[in-house]
Amino acid sequence: MPARSTSIAVPPLADPGLAPVGTLPGVGPALAATLAKIGLERVQDLWFHLPLRYEDKTRVTAIGDLKAGERAQVVGAVEAVERGFRYRPQLKVAIGDDSRQTLLLRFFHFHRAQADQLKPGVRLLCYGEVRHGAQGLEMVHPQYQRVGDEQAVAVDDRLSPIYPTTEGLGQKRLAGVIDKALALLPPDAALELIPPPLCLAHGLTSLREALLYVHRPPPDAPLADLTNGSHPAQQRLAFEELLTQHLSLKRMRAAVRRRRAPALDGNGELRGRFVGSLPFQLTGAQLRVTRDVLADIACAKPMLRLVQGDVGSGKTAVAAMAALAAVEAGWQVALMAPTELLAEQHLRNFRHWLEPLGIHVQWLAGKQQGKARAQALACVADGAPVVIGTHALMQEGVAFSRLGLVIVDEQHRFGVQQRLALRDKGLEGDLVPHQLVLTATPIPRTLAMSAYADLDVSSIDELPPGRTLVQTVAVSNARRVEVIERIHAACAEGRQAYWVCTLIEESEQLRAQAAEVAHAELSAALEGCSVGLIHGRMKPKEKQAVMDAFKAGGLSVLVATTVIEVGVDVPNASLMVIENSERLGLAQLHQLRGRVGRGAVASNCVLLYQPPLGQLARERLNVMRETCDGFRIAEKDLQLRGPGEVLGTRQTGQLAFRIADLARDAHLLPAVQQVGEAMLRQHPRDAERLIERWIGAAARYAHA
Repeated sequence: MPARSTSIAVPPLADPGLAPVGTLPGVGPALAATLAKIGLERVQDLWFHLPLRYEDKTRVTAIGDLKAGERAQVVGAVEAVERGFRYRPQLKVAIGDDSRQTLLLRFFHFHRAQADQLKPGVRLLCYGEVRHGAQGLEMVHPQYQRVGDEQAVAVDDRLSPIYPTTEGLGQKRLAGVIDKALALLPPDAALELIPPPLCLAHGLTSLREALLYVHRPPPDAPLADLTNGSHPAQQRLAFEELLTQHLSLKRMRAAVRRRRAPALDGNGELRGRFVGSLPFQLTGAQLRVTRDVLADIACAKPMLRLVQGDVGSGKTAVAAMAALAAVEAGWQVALMAPTELLAEQHLRNFRHWLEPLGIHVQWLAGKQQGKARAQALACVADGAPVVIGTHALMQEGVAFSRLGLVIVDEQHRFGVQQRLALRDKGLEGDLVPHQLVLTATPIPRTLAMSAYADLDVSSIDELPPGRTLVQTVAVSNARRVEVIERIHAACAEGRQAYWVCTLIEESEQLRAQAAEVAHAELSAALEGCSVGLIHGRMKPKEKQAVMDAFKAGGLSVLVATTVIEVGVDVPNASLMVIENSERLGLAQLHQLRGRVGRGAVASNCVLLYQPPLGQLARERLNVMRETCDGFRIAEKDLQLRGPGEVLGTRQTGQLAFRIADLARDAHLLPAVQQVGEAMLRQHPRDAERLIERWIGAAARYAHA
């Protein structure tokens, strides 16, 4: 037998995917910090930072062959330039080509040097979205570059991926960093974390090839398949992403079940007085769901229950019953809402209902300062029975004396880690508070089994009487001018309208810019109408001032990003236009539409879309036209606003999965569940590494 070696064992080569992005050539501290803003901290984060869509700059289209609604690349010579200053600066550039047709380029954001370069005779290579304008086809803010008079135009040799990005990080620079990361992709055997027998059993193809294909599609790649996510390379990655989510939720659920919670089984005296004081009768659905919740919190195991019901179905009354049971048992209740607007609505309701019963309801919000804040914090620490506020409830310095129940409204707006941060305010040893989560967006059964596997679900499925039905139409962006005329007519009758900009995949800066462009366009077109603007980059005071002016009738039209989705009530607003409606999930469209139809006047919702529509987008828009029933909508759309980043830090409005789509990829779920169970049983270390790879910094919340 050979003598045992005394030399130190050499560790295997480190995983290149775990190296910090700062180790890549050309990535200094400033760029690394910018990448970290969108969760790109390690090399493998870049491998799995997948394109949202693709631009086809592999060919040039003649201006005569352009079609409204399509994105295209053209070459033309400048024929005329006009600068306008009505309402705000505007630059219009007409270009023509050999097809003897003219295309108008329109810019709202430009500087003098840029305008001076665009002289008649200059040749331009332009890429952008073609739309109908007042004088024919046009592109608004196209990408463009000058090309020499006789120079043959160089086109790209493959489709250009467009990535999710952030302020200060352009597509070109991000694509360059991703290219450097892809050069470090290890061979298949080292990259693959799903054990080979499971890959074989479920027909899973090479992960390495799938990644290279989606980042670098060849010029003959089927753009339609890539656009709707059905290409085999995308399906391979979607499978792995859904598997990761399944594994993390299963693990989270198991961890919660190992803890204890206080048994909140009060004597029912306060609840009886509360029900007796209500000016209406609770519906059968409200009573059924209340029984579910009360049975859960009476046990010493932590409740994790989601109560879903359409806008106005009475979720708040169910939450009040749960809160009263906790107070009867001598414990505190915390209710957290995503915006001060929504939190204040809850505060009004709870004070109106509970203070006549002798229960103090404490307010705690971020804008409280000085003495008022100190008093609020002291009151919470002294055991205020019910505390209502925004995410300020989770901040340091907020201490509860006996937190027994946490109620979270519109949970999709908080990452799971924020829900846990509030829960941890009541952590005592292995004792945790019960959690009740409310949402106005019904969740279909398939999604409840997958994306919400860590929650029990109850449904308030009786809709309140007396809501005005909203007539919904889907209109191609080619008919944009007609839609604007319709708004003009409505405003002339004294009604108000929303114009919602839903550029959902780019940075907050670009989203604000899209709203500004729409605001400039509508201000110019709607003579005699005052048009307001509200977007995420404005200060809270500015936003509130615009919102107050709209509520008071001082503005006819409000141009907004999706910040108006929840908690806004303007009964006189009877018309809503949603741009790029085909990009939103049904649930978010349903929430936005819920902002109109709140008064006695018949209301309308116009879904503006960019043709050509994919099959899924067409079905979504059809459902919106056919029904206002949130439960039918949810059954049809398995996405839950995109569908909600279950373990992430991003807030709503953004597509949560990088590539998976629960509506499109529902057929993968049975195999995902089989592979998930097998990995948790037989390959727990690989399951751990898979969660780490896809979820990264948020992976620790999977142990919650």
